[in-house]
Parts: sequence; structure tokens; C-alpha cells
Amino acid sequence: MSDDHRSTPSSHSGNFKEDAYVGGDLDVLVSDEAALAKLGYKQEFRRAFKPIEAFGVGFSIIGVVPGISSVLVFSIPNGGPVAMVWGWTVCAVFLMFIALALAELGSAAPTSGGLYYWTWTFATPRWRKVLSWIVGYSNSIGLLSGVASIEWGCAVQLMAAVSVGSNEVFVPTTGQTFGVFAALLLFHAILSSLATSALARLQGLYVALNVLLCLAIIIALPAATPKEFKNSASDVFGDFSNFYGWPNGWAFILSFLAPLWTIGGFDSSVHISEEASNARVVVPWAIISTVGIAAVLGWVINVVVAFCMGPDLGAVLGSPIGQPMATILLNSLGRNGCLALWSFVIIAQFMAVSSLLTAASRQSFAFARDGALPFSRFISRVNKRTMTPVNAVWASAIAALLLGLLVLAGPTTYTSIFSLGIAGQYTAYCIPILSRFLGGREWTPPGPFTLGRFGLPVAIVAVCWMVFSVIMLAFPTAPGPTAEEMNYMIVVFVGWITLCLVYYYFPVYGGVHWFNGPRTTVDDVSLATSEGVEGRKEST
Repeated sequence: MSDDHRSTPSSHSGNFKEDAYVGGDLDVLVSDEAALAKLGYKQEFRRAFKPIEAFGVGFSIIGVVPGISSVLVFSIPNGGPVAMVWGWTVCAVFLMFIALALAELGSAAPTSGGLYYWTWTFATPRWRKVLSWIVGYSNSIGLLSGVASIEWGCAVQLMAAVSVGSNEVFVPTTGQTFGVFAALLLFHAILSSLATSALARLQGLYVALNVLLCLAIIIALPAATPKEFKNSASDVFGDFSNFYGWPNGWAFILSFLAPLWTIGGFDSSVHISEEASNARVVVPWAIISTVGIAAVLGWVINVVVAFCMGPDLGAVLGSPIGQPMATILLNSLGRNGCLALWSFVIIAQFMAVSSLLTAASRQSFAFARDGALPFSRFISRVNKRTMTPVNAVWASAIAALLLGLLVLAGPTTYTSIFSLGIAGQYTAYCIPILSRFLGGREWTPPGPFTLGRFGLPVAIVAVCWMVFSVIMLAFPTAPGPTAEEMNYMIVVFVGWITLCLVYYYFPVYGGVHWFNGPRTTVDDVSLATSEGVEGRKEST
């Protein structure tokens, strides 16, 4: 697209359908269609997501109880109660810095492409093509790895329920669990192909169920846990357990994988921004509130579980059920109570995949809309009946299925998929945040949410934390690993980035010859209308 038709984000936009925003001493009229036109895109989706529903996308992806249930295998052996309580606290504080940095960018330029669009907008002209290419592909692999890992967690939880129901007689094989994983992905692809209005209305249900599930754990677990499985306050807040042999300090740091994976998907609200009303206000609100509420609820859940999981952590980790949280619930609630509550954990995990696949498909659609993916014309088509990118949904589901094949190589590859999702996302987060300050482009009047002079220090903390996290995630589970025990996340991630760069610089057919960043999809009349309306507003 030509630079003449794309401007950097502005704090004012045209008004096709007026939404009022009151910020500080100024009343700003926000038009989603005009704001999107200023970014170079025409409105293709229905804007059906209300604020609570945009929040629901991120909140259901985090899925506090099912998320924690999936990652206790990382926190219990790397610190036990101390890691669950204090490791979560430390990590959550730094994760809020990331949320704030992304929220400011999301308020300035809310578009489905989000991260790579921001990179293109603010990076230096010399590097913005290749950087936005890397960000787009890193964001895609991060989201798709997230879909695969959460779906695998859902399959494991479902098989754990079968194991509990059979009195631990049934022990699922990896192949059986993969079959359930594939069936769940098929169902999710169908669900995520629904119309925007249907997907939006589901978010209210997702929020309600997740909150009720948190309350159920907080109330029922302490009330029902037998005395022999209750821990003292000194145990919960001061007992350190180290199962893998790392120095205690490093083991504590490795436990950060639990909150890092649980409180993720910061950009999910950004990817549905073209389907949200009053997006420049709703998107940053959704990002910050999702992380903040999930962090607090998650801390409370971890404390409650730590009080009720009993002193024998080895038994919890080594149970034939194969799922620590399911084992804890069984010990506390009995078989029937465990199955009743666990069924809602599975449902909440199922909802998380639904929301994340929706977000991943919107990223795939946006990247294909700008011609960067193979088969872009096919993937970027919008279904005329549902007004959703159905082709992108199925392409994303197939890609997640292929990533899921890695679990068949052994248990360490499961950890690699977890870590790959975080590494991909953090790479995609770091580059646009850095580009805003180092790209040499002036930070134009921001959106309704702005950090002001605190933007730079927040960005520095956020980027430093993400770099540290990616380095930490590359470490194996235990020191002195064998070939089977190695953490191959860095191999897979570097391999992915290498393939992206090979594709970009490939002679004749590579992206360097034809990729020119975000493409304008609005016509000149629409663009002139939005600019004219903006000009009239600025004159007032």
C-alpha cells in the first residue's frame, strides 16, 4: 500500500456511528469504522462484541482454574507451596507491565493485525518490512501453540475424569489422548465458525462459568478437605519443595512457567477489535482488566489449593490419574464431588480453546489479508453468511493439530509446546513495543488510554521481563538432561524463525520481493470521508 493512504494512529477519528468516550477533561467521539479506515482497512466484520464480551475473550482464554490445573506440574515440583503463592505474585506484577504497554498500543490502533501492524507503523523504514514479517509469524505460531497446548490440556483433563470414574483402572495412553485432542479441535473449529454475534454472546456465559468455578474452589475445597490433607499457614507460605535438583533459587524461577502460561494471550482482545464496539476504549480496558482480575483470582486459588493439597506432594505428582489438580480434588471432595467439579473445569478449559482459536483465526485472517501467508487469498476470505473468516478458522485448527503431533514424540515435547507459545508471543510483543520508542517515528496523539511519561519505563520493564522469560523457558526440566529429557523449545522456535526468514529472503518468490506491509482495503471515497469528518472534529 502507499504511505499516502496510511497514517499513524490519531487520537481523533471520524464518526459513522457515534460512540461517546469521556476521558479526562475531553469528550471524544469515537467511530470504529472511521478509525479503522484511518488505519487503511474497510469494515468487513459485524461489531457485535460489547465491553464485557471483549473482556470475556481474554478472561476465558486465561481460564484461571483450568489454567492453574494444567500447570501445577510446573509449580509443585519447582518450589511447592512457595512457588504457587509467591512465584505467582512476582510473575503477576511483571505481567501487568506487559499488559499496560500493549493496552496503550491497542488503544491507538485497534486492528485485527495488531502487533505486526504496530511494528510496521513505528519501526524504522529500513527494517519495518522484515520486522513486521517476523512479528506476524511469531504472533501466529504463539497463538497456534497456545491453541494446541490448551486443547491438549483439555484432553488430558477429560481423560483424567475417565480415570477417576474407573477407580484409576483406566490409564490413558498418549495415542488415546491425542485422539481426544483431535476430536476436540474439530468441534472447536465448527464452534469458532459461527457468526460474530453468536461468538460474542457466548462470552457472557464463559465469564460467568469461570467466576463461579473460582468461587466453588475457594469455598468448597477448604470446607470439604479432610484434616489429614490440610496444610498449615507456615507450610503454605514458607515450605519449599524441590523435586528436580536445580538450585532452589533457579527452581523457584522455573516455576514461573505456571503463571506465564496461565496469564497469557494478552493480545486476544486486540485480534477481535474489528468486531468490538468502541474498540479504542474497550480493547485496552479488556487487556488490563483481564490480567488484573486473573492475577488476583489466581493468587487466591493457589493459596486455597496449597492449604488443601496435603503434605505428600510426591503422591500428588505421582498419582496414576496423571493430573495433580484432579488428584487434589479427589482427596478433598471424594470421587463424586471430584467428578462433579472437575467436569466444570473441563468445560471452562473447553471454552478457553474456543476463545483462543477465535483470536488465532483473526490474526491469521489479518496477516493473510495483507498477503503474508501462503494461500492468503483463500485464508482471507470472509464468509458472506456468517461474516466471519471461516477459512482462517479451519486453517488455524489444522495448524494447531499439526503442532499437536509433537506430543507423540514424548512428554518433554509437551513442555516445549507450552514454552513455544510463550516465546512466540513474547517475541511478537517485544518488537512493536521497542519499535514505538526506537523506530524514529513520532508518537502521534495516542488513543483514549495512554501512559503518558510512564510509557517508556513501563516498556523497558515489560521488554526486560519478556527477554528474561524466554531465556528461562529454554531450560530443561532437570539439570544434566538426556536427549529425551532436553527442552527442545528453542530448537523448534529458532527453526520456525529460520523458516520464516528463508521464506522472506527466498530468491524471486520470497516476501522481500512482494511484501509491503499492511495493505489498504478502503477505497478513496471512504478514506476521504473519514479524514474529512476528522478534520471537522479537530476544527471544533
